Amino acid sequence: MTTSLDFPHTAEQPPTAQAIVRTQARIRRNRAVQRVWLGLVLVAIFALVLVGGATRLTDSGLSITEWKPIHGVIPPLSEAEWQEELELYRQIPEYQLINKGMSLDEFKVIYWWEWAHRFLARGVGVLFAVPLLVFWVTGRIEKRLRWPLVGLFFLGGLQGAVGWWMVASGLVDRVDVSQYRLATHLTLACLIFAAIVWVMRGLAPHSSDPVPSFGFRRGAGALSLLILVQIYLGALVAGLDAGLASSTWPLMNGAIVPEGLMAISPAWRNIFENELTVQFVHRMAGYLLFALAAWHMVAGIMRGRGSTHCRRAVVLFVLVTIQAMIGIITIVTQVPFGWALAHQGWAVVVLGFAVAHWRGFYGAYPLQTEIQVRN
Repeated sequence: MTTSLDFPHTAEQPPTAQAIVRTQARIRRNRAVQRVWLGLVLVAIFALVLVGGATRLTDSGLSITEWKPIHGVIPPLSEAEWQEELELYRQIPEYQLINKGMSLDEFKVIYWWEWAHRFLARGVGVLFAVPLLVFWVTGRIEKRLRWPLVGLFFLGGLQGAVGWWMVASGLVDRVDVSQYRLATHLTLACLIFAAIVWVMRGLAPHSSDPVPSFGFRRGAGALSLLILVQIYLGALVAGLDAGLASSTWPLMNGAIVPEGLMAISPAWRNIFENELTVQFVHRMAGYLLFALAAWHMVAGIMRGRGSTHCRRAVVLFVLVTIQAMIGIITIVTQVPFGWALAHQGWAVVVLGFAVAHWRGFYGAYPLQTEIQVRN
């Protein structure tokens, strides 16, 4: 069977140069379409992260107390259905201890945030799965990409399960979700986002500029991983409302190292459960990230001035600097909705560019991967 990625030939009759050119042209066209598809998926995931952040900031995440992957796409359509949803919410600790007496209109506000988040998550799944199936059946997916893309699809399914696992943590003994599970949920979403950027970048043409050094490329990878870790730490801050533990900068509560960082025993729990410590660690990781991004930019200027790699390093430093400024404003203004959401959204932008920058050192996927050229 001949597909868009191969052509008939035998050992006695090797493919001609003209056949190879035609096949490579088809591969390029397929890749262009797939870049658009993956780009749309990235936009949808970005929107999903923003709505998820808004859901957390408005304390809306526990408003839907059941997991209905299929039926749940339809919101309440009658007054009776709305009352049923509110009655389910009244059974959990968040309502009984924090929102007791909430009216139906007030409940609808938090319900719609959570419903929108779940609806977008389902939409991302469809947006990824349907084109993938079409491309696969029509032979437009290169062999090297098939299983990575399938793996991403299953990671998306796992993300849905992790989302419910997170919500379930707040339905019985807590008035909010576990910060551990919230951080896992956001980090996995960003990991999926980063993986799609990696694949999408590999389908795009690359600059022929030489890599300044192995260390420079390794630094790009280290920055990408540190940004992902910083997002995890930021999710812990969000999960604990730790942004309110100290609202001053550059000092924290009047000190470089504030008192109370190790107030919980055993000591390791402070990193995850002590609001002041969680914010302190997030700040320190931010300073480290800023310093490494600056060093990476200087190294690029010194070793590869004028190259595409150097220009990307400069842009990455600018993006990191903007993120640091947004973070400072968020803290000193006591975490207002707009700035907090901007901080989370810009973190995803920084991660995406960092991964694209890192991927840029490895070149595009070879066009002749599935073409056997015989002399």
